[in-house]
Amino acid sequence: MKVIFLQDVPNVAQAGQVKEVADGYARNYLIPRKLAAMAQPQAVSQIAARTKKIEARLTGELTELAGQLEGKEVSLKAKAGAKEKLYGSITSADIAAELKNVTGIEVDKRKIELEEPIRQLGSYEIAIKLGKDIAPKVRVTVTEEEAEEKPAKKEKKTAKKKEAPKAEEKAAKEKKTTKKAAKTTKAAEKKTPKKAAAKTTKKEAKAKKEEKTG
Repeated sequence: MKVIFLQDVPNVAQAGQVKEVADGYARNYLIPRKLAAMAQPQAVSQIAARTKKIEARLTGELTELAGQLEGKEVSLKAKAGAKEKLYGSITSADIAAELKNVTGIEVDKRKIELEEPIRQLGSYEIAIKLGKDIAPKVRVTVTEEEAEEKPAKKEKKTAKKKEAPKAEEKAAKEKKTTKKAAKTTKAAEKKTPKKAAAKTTKKEAKAKKEEKTG
């Protein structure tokens, strides 16, 4: 049976395309789901006209989108080693994500014509296949990512935190030692006058006794 497709059917046909398919496939699947209709002359001409309008509108939208993307520059950073070779790679997904950050436009990574991932620092001109004869080019620059110094700072902070409790413990011990010394001194000062007074009393008693005896 000859049918005209009303919608895109993956791996079968695109909307507006007239194609011969199995009768059962058309009657039991395509036509009930309004994916296709019988290719009668009147239906074919109506759908063909509608398809042209849709294609024209879509082409206009894609052309406008291409104008927004054409010449845009995208900068990506990556770790690199000898001979400016990247440790990892820059993929079409990375480029699509950065394009969205820069332009606000979401681009399907499959539309980005990147034969293989970028594995070296440098500047690359890459086309984006939006549609037939619509392929704006963007500039992708990959620069080396600077080494981070944050871990070293964290280590210093950790060392300071470890030293702080030790210093506090030392100060606390010194404070306790000073307090003990002060208490000992006070106690000694209190005892000394009492002893001196006791000795004086004994001497006086002895002197009085001698006077009486004499």
